[in-house]
Amino acid sequence: MTKPIEVRNPRTGKFDYVIIPPPSKLLVQQCKRTRRAQVHWQQLGLEGRIEALQQWKQAILSGRDRLTEALVNDTGRLSVSVLEIDSFFSSIDRWCRLAPELLQESAKNTAIPFIALQQTSVPYPLVGIISPWNFPLLLSTIDTIPALLAGCAVIVKPSEIAPRFVAPLITALNAVPKLHDVLTFVEGAGTTGSILIENVDLVCFTGSVATGRKVAEAAAKRFIPAFLELGGKDPAIVLESANLELATSAILWGSVVNTGQSCLSIERIYVAESIFEKFYHQLVAKAHRLGLAYPTIESGEIGPIIAERQAAIISDHLLDAVEKGAVIHCGGVVEDLGGGWWCRPTVLTQVNHSMKVMTEETFGPIMPVMPFSTVEQAVSLANDSIYGLSAAVFASEAEALEIAQQIDAGAISINDAGLTAMIHEGEKNAFKFSSLGGSRMGAAALKRFMRKKAILIKTNATNDPWWFENGE
Repeated sequence: MTKPIEVRNPRTGKFDYVIIPPPSKLLVQQCKRTRRAQVHWQQLGLEGRIEALQQWKQAILSGRDRLTEALVNDTGRLSVSVLEIDSFFSSIDRWCRLAPELLQESAKNTAIPFIALQQTSVPYPLVGIISPWNFPLLLSTIDTIPALLAGCAVIVKPSEIAPRFVAPLITALNAVPKLHDVLTFVEGAGTTGSILIENVDLVCFTGSVATGRKVAEAAAKRFIPAFLELGGKDPAIVLESANLELATSAILWGSVVNTGQSCLSIERIYVAESIFEKFYHQLVAKAHRLGLAYPTIESGEIGPIIAERQAAIISDHLLDAVEKGAVIHCGGVVEDLGGGWWCRPTVLTQVNHSMKVMTEETFGPIMPVMPFSTVEQAVSLANDSIYGLSAAVFASEAEALEIAQQIDAGAISINDAGLTAMIHEGEKNAFKFSSLGGSRMGAAALKRFMRKKAILIKTNATNDPWWFENGE
């Protein structure tokens, strides 16, 4: 029998929830059943799949309060949880609207007059999705929805740190028989994820580089595709031509939203020397206005640190920075309040790339600010990272566009931060250790769940092969 896993409440520190991972044999059987059900799901056709997803959405809406409560208990924050749920519903609608055009099959002529091409595709039967704890609902469904519309069956393993949101989704699934058999959520930790990879036809993973490497290696041994969305250490570059009021507000939001617990967070800031002091003074002043969502969840904007081990990482990065000469202007301490771990928005100066806070993923509301003397230096510093997920540039549009072309990252926000989290049309491939596989944005996000087939049709009546007719 598998050992139960106790789940910690990030606001209270209490272990108040329990999940029981499925035994390996039971999970293997579940994968087999779900794969068998995929055949009917594919035969249902796109219109039928859209109808089923919309029915699921309506069933979730009718129990939205239960989902909100579960997500708040998972993460300890309210406003971002409401936004996460709204984004989930919008994602269903958006993909249901786009799928008919994106999944159209085509027929066309080829370079040989009597050979026609029918371009078609078939879905991978069973997709496994392993999702993280920072946006539990959104990141467990961002790949699930397009995969289902493509005709795949899906098994999702959410993080064992934030699994409470699953129960309301399963309750809603029970009201949609057509979807119930091809969408499954399994609870567990790393062992459960490993078993899942051994029994699916494609895997999507969102999480750390270290775990992502293990996922990629396991998938490679089985010759199945792996789509990985991994860590980030997103830079922001601020030039003299930037609007400082805009830049400081956007960078603050991009650094502390969800308490900085996002791979798209701004984690290092490079500012032109001539405006450096003015910039960080404005940033500090604005950071002071943000309070902790404690003692009540409505008390402030900054929620708790969700994962206890992340609190230790943030503390370690801050201590390392101070020991190496960094100056903290606000925040700077991980606090134990009511059993939860909290960190106020923190601005540091006198930082450099010998410090962990400038090179390793911190995943907290931490804003290290470093001056640069030339644009070339700014670009060099921004690219001095093992990560290349996204970035931001604040400058006149012409200058910003020129710099954006030089940054090694998959998505660049100009005169704003984290735009890729809200704008889903742009396809992107993150650089370096931040990603592997096709884009989870744009049309590719759906098409990557399909295997392309080329059907070549000889249209004349002769029995001779085409190369014989042409004298080969």
